[in-house]
Amino acid sequence: MKKIEAIIKPFKLDEVKDALHEIGLMGITVTEAKGFGRQKGHTELYRGAEYIIDFLPKVKLEVVCTDDMTERAVEAIMAAARTGRIGDGKIFITPVSEVIRIRTGERGPDAI
Repeated sequence: MKKIEAIIKPFKLDEVKDALHEIGLMGITVTEAKGFGRQKGHTELYRGAEYIIDFLPKVKLEVVCTDDMTERAVEAIMAAARTGRIGDGKIFITPVSEVIRIRTGERGPDAI
């Protein structure tokens, strides 16, 4: 099993969610996040004063899936989240050694 963490632009969340749903992945966790990479933020004008916005709004998406679904999930996220401009985000994939469903006690892929 693998855990896929994707940092994406907030306005792309619905498209990514729909893309994951189409390939059969139902459960996702979404967290609002702030950060920057190569963008390094930007400046904004507010009431005549210039402010540097270091941390840009992002969304962190977490999905746990079986090994055979990992590549399809990554491709779906990339296709749905891509704008072609800087700041589209990153995807991190890490191994998951065990999953346990609290309600039933199921373990492994059955608990996903």
